[in-house]
Amino acid sequence: MTFQESLNWRYATKRMNGTSIDAKKLNKILEAIRMAPSSMGLQPFSVVVVEDLKTRQTMAPACFNQPQITESGAVLVFSIWKQITEKEVTTFIENVAKTRKATAESLEGFKNMLHGFIGGKSQEELQAWAARQAYIALGFGLAACSSEEVDSTPMEGFNPAALDEVLHLDAKGLKSVVILSIGYRDAEKDHLTKAAKVRRASHDFFVNI
Repeated sequence: MTFQESLNWRYATKRMNGTSIDAKKLNKILEAIRMAPSSMGLQPFSVVVVEDLKTRQTMAPACFNQPQITESGAVLVFSIWKQITEKEVTTFIENVAKTRKATAESLEGFKNMLHGFIGGKSQEELQAWAARQAYIALGFGLAACSSEEVDSTPMEGFNPAALDEVLHLDAKGLKSVVILSIGYRDAEKDHLTKAAKVRRASHDFFVNI
C-alpha cells in the first residue's frame, strides 16, 4: 500500500483478535514514536509498552473494560514526566553534547534558553506542554501502525490515576495521558471493519489564505 492508502485503510479498531505483533513490526512502530519531533527536542515523556496479557487484564478495569486492552497485541501508554526541572534539562544537554560531539560552551546559550523556559512555567503548565508533545508522538505511532498494516486505537477513555497505580508509574515519575492499543482487527466482531471512512471534504476542512 502507498502511504495514502494505508491511512485510508486504518480506522479506530473496536475489536481485535488477540494476535501478537511481530517483534520487527513492533520495533518499527516504537522507533517511529521515538523519532517523532518534540518541542526543543526534550521528549518530556516516556512510552510504557505492555505486551503481557496478565498485566493488560489488570489494566482493563482502569480502562473501563474496553475490549481493545485485552484483545490487542500490545498497549502503549504515553506517559509524561511529572516533574520537569533543571535536572532533566542538564541530562538532555549532556545527551546533545555526546551525540553531536559538541562542547559544553557551545551549548550554553541553548541550555540557558531551556532553563528559562522551564523556570518560567508552573509544573501544571509544563505537564500540559509535555502532553502536547506526547500527542505528536502518538500521531507518528498511528501512521507507523498503518504503514505496517497493524491496527490501532488511540484511547483517552481511562482513569489515569487508577492506571498509574496499576503500572506503578508514580514511582517512575510518570503520569499517563493517552493510550494506543495495537493489534489486528477481528473482522467478524468489529462492525466498522468495512465501513467507509468519514472525513470532512477538503474544501470544508482546509482554509486557504
